[in-house]
Amino acid sequence: MTLMQIEDPDTPPRGFALWSLGFRPFYFLAAVFASISVLLWVLEYAGWLGVPYLEAPTRHAHEMLFGFALAVIAGFLLTAVRNWTNRPTPTGGWLAAIVAVWLAARISMFVGNPLAAGVLNAAFPIVAAIGIAIPIARSRNKRNYFFVPLLVAAGLAALAVHLAAMGVLPWEARSVAIAIGLDGVMFVIAVVAGRVMPMFTNNAIPGAGAERRPWLEKAALAGILAVIAADLLGAPPAIMAPLAIVVALLHAARLALWRPWRTLRTPLVWVLHAAYAWIPIHLLLRALAAWGLVAPQFAIHALTIGAIGGMTAGMMTRTAKGHTGRTLRADGYDTACYALV
Repeated sequence: MTLMQIEDPDTPPRGFALWSLGFRPFYFLAAVFASISVLLWVLEYAGWLGVPYLEAPTRHAHEMLFGFALAVIAGFLLTAVRNWTNRPTPTGGWLAAIVAVWLAARISMFVGNPLAAGVLNAAFPIVAAIGIAIPIARSRNKRNYFFVPLLVAAGLAALAVHLAAMGVLPWEARSVAIAIGLDGVMFVIAVVAGRVMPMFTNNAIPGAGAERRPWLEKAALAGILAVIAADLLGAPPAIMAPLAIVVALLHAARLALWRPWRTLRTPLVWVLHAAYAWIPIHLLLRALAAWGLVAPQFAIHALTIGAIGGMTAGMMTRTAKGHTGRTLRADGYDTACYALV
């Protein structure tokens, strides 16, 4: 099976580089937004930055998922799809327009109009999906078709949060939509990690011996799809807890085959292994939460801070270095970032 290549340097861009490839504006803006959001969330929880239709916890979850995580995913896909298909992805004015939709969606969260916020937050992943759908379809790159409906589903999930705030959907729909969105991001991480982490590990560490087992790859990904279905259907603890344990064991076995203990001297690689380890931890905590043994927030933050935070930091630094012709080596700032996450 051909693995994805996402780190080969591009031809140096001419003119203003920001709009030359998707990772450039989206990685930058996602990092800035994440930093600013920490302060904004503190102000919200203190009651100094009220939002009339989304209470602080829901807004926090919404912006981390549909603001930060989707920006990183969009930047990655708008860059990687060009390599996978050998066809152009949005650049220049088209890329700037997609970025403008994302910025407008972030601003809309402060104006207090749930309809505008819902439309803009749904529109961003959908226009990003269009940006990758065209080269994928023209190249008949069938193994990556699924990214398009995933982005569309993310847009619908974002819209559902706002429709619940408007009373069009039951208020509980916001929690289901956010849970499905987080599951979707976990699925994207699992797919991308399975394709690149064995390659990254073996390329960076001679003799590492990272390997993939086709049956385990399929079972691990199918397990996450089963979790998504269980969340969508509101499965009871008697189903969710055993399912989460089985899927956690599949992903732990998958990670073990990638030999994470052999990456400890290579920060640009170990950060990806450490981030991925939080997926089975998240699933085990989900089982414990379903049984009422731990608070659900522990499971949520194992995924959001551990897996999503660690993987975005690791992939953003790695792919940015590769696509700008820099040495694939983590410097002191990168390593400090990984360790803090």
